[in-house]
Amino acid sequence: MPDAVSPAPFAMNAPFDPLDPLLDRWNETPEPPPRLSAEVWRRIAHAEDSAGDSAGFWAGLEAWFSRPPFAAMFLVSCALLGLFLAEVRVSHLQRERSEQLARSYLQLIDPLLTADAGRHP
Repeated sequence: MPDAVSPAPFAMNAPFDPLDPLLDRWNETPEPPPRLSAEVWRRIAHAEDSAGDSAGFWAGLEAWFSRPPFAAMFLVSCALLGLFLAEVRVSHLQRERSEQLARSYLQLIDPLLTADAGRHP
């Protein structure tokens, strides 16, 4: 009967490999320092502050608009401002048109208004 087969028969004949102890240590995960997350967030805040100070106005503006909520808010604000300005313009045109219709109506009713308007500069 054959002897029990070992899981790695080639390991007996393999020469010593200097990577084996390193790979064994790699499997062991060290415990992170106790304040690791606080230190990471502190470094991120410091990097953002220093980048914002030295970059100038345009880089700061770009940083704000690179965030999707602010970019969406800007687009919605521009669209609402455009609609508001269009409404103001249309309202102004309608008011002028109404005044013109009222003058035309008055001139149809009283033709002497045209003659009076011609005498007074």
